[in-house]
Amino acid sequence: MAAAALPLPADWRDFLALTKPRVMTLVVFTGLCGMLAAPVQLHPVLSFTAILCIALGAGAAGALNQWWEADLDAQMRRTQARPLPAGRMDRQAALHFGVGLGAFSVILMGFAVNLAAAAILTVSILFYVLVYTVWLKRRTPQNIVIGGAAGAFPPVIGWAAATGRVEALPVLLFLLIFLWTPPHFWALALFMQSDYAKAGVPMLPVVAGERTTRVQIGLYTVPMAIAAVAPWALALAGPVYGITAVVTTAVFGLLALRVASRRTGAGDAMKPEKRLFSFSILYLFVLFGALVVDRWTFA
Repeated sequence: MAAAALPLPADWRDFLALTKPRVMTLVVFTGLCGMLAAPVQLHPVLSFTAILCIALGAGAAGALNQWWEADLDAQMRRTQARPLPAGRMDRQAALHFGVGLGAFSVILMGFAVNLAAAAILTVSILFYVLVYTVWLKRRTPQNIVIGGAAGAFPPVIGWAAATGRVEALPVLLFLLIFLWTPPHFWALALFMQSDYAKAGVPMLPVVAGERTTRVQIGLYTVPMAIAAVAPWALALAGPVYGITAVVTTAVFGLLALRVASRRTGAGDAMKPEKRLFSFSILYLFVLFGALVVDRWTFA
């Protein structure tokens, strides 16, 4: 009688993969920039601890996301090699790892840094796991619109870690990432829509079609551009950030316009939606980096 198939033993690389390290890079960077842009500077040890907690919290959210979506990941080419669908880890191990990592990150943030940052970190983890992953993703094409708030918390957490409070600038940074998320992910969804359709995920291109998705990318880029320039317009940031925001947002807008005006997704391998998706990641890195340079130069 054949023995039942068991997951292969997972190693450290599989646990690292559960944390979605590529996604974590942007999360950690925006959180660090939020902390460095704050008017109060933490002791280096506390700064490291705060960023570590943000990274661990993001990793916990990624692990719990993969725990819940193991069946979806198994159906999509982009995610089939992840530890759970590939059979290198069982779901219980992923669940325990995610819950333990999340609890540790929040407790450490609360005891070592401050309760305000720990509270926002808690909300960000729960929002990503419960609101986006469990509630929205399989139910509505607006999953990215609402769920995008989860990825917008890091600069607020970083600022709160340094100051113990939330002020106008981190709120604008939150809005920037929140409004950036739909164009960013819908650009990805346009050239990955067959995978989403196969897995039954109601991403906007699958439910409403390419044309509507392209129009929505263009529409969301407008308030995102306003949020990007707002810190400079409101005198919360100086000329380094302002000029960088204007130039990079103009490039983002041109790429989004090309996607919005395109009638079909067929064509060359480096089509406009792929260019927009790739640039959108660089866009946030450059913009947040410029904010830190600006604050440290003109402080």
